[in-house]
Amino acid sequence: PGGPWFITDHAAAAGSGLRDAERLHRIDPEIVRRQVEEAGFEYVGASEGLRNSADTHARTVFDPSIRGRTDQFVMRFRKPS
Repeated sequence: PGGPWFITDHAAAAGSGLRDAERLHRIDPEIVRRQVEEAGFEYVGASEGLRNSADTHARTVFDPSIRGRTDQFVMRFRKPS
């Protein structure tokens, strides 16, 4: 309780939910936030440091043309005391 929890993952297109999780190894950041908050964690904030607006979210993260340069999100949560 009270401790931080950071989540980093490859972003899928906004509004896509879990659709691309298996096929492209990507997830919609909003569904991650919603699921973590529903589990009782408080959203603290996010970092834009790994975002890449040139990523179209259409390719698997393992595709050589985008690998290592995917659009990623970082979120910070806290478990309430």
